[in-house]
Amino acid sequence: QVQLVESGGGLVQSGGSLRLSCAASGIIFRIYYMAWHRQAPGQQRELVARISQSGSTTYGTSLEGRFTISRDNTKNMVFLQMNNLKPDDTAVYYCTASAHWESDDFWGQGTQVTVSS
Repeated sequence: QVQLVESGGGLVQSGGSLRLSCAASGIIFRIYYMAWHRQAPGQQRELVARISQSGSTTYGTSLEGRFTISRDNTKNMVFLQMNNLKPDDTAVYYCTASAHWESDDFWGQGTQVTVSS
């Protein structure tokens, strides 16, 4: 059974930082692409960042520079470091695992990030 469990969300003031973690089980983690998506209230889900098996990354529009995705294949974990957070970053953040680029085959339950002004 595949499980993706996100953690690290919470309430932070504008300009602050958070580090999200996603622990994966039930998959051969090292062969999966991993990603973070987010969905704000009333808005469509959007890609935050994606990372390949070897560590190549891509980011959603205007997020690179503030957000950094990384992975630890020895611990089956993927991370999202978020700096200089803004109220517009408020959303539920989801971790995904993909057998193929952008297939997003498996999703976690999400972790809430709230940024106050």
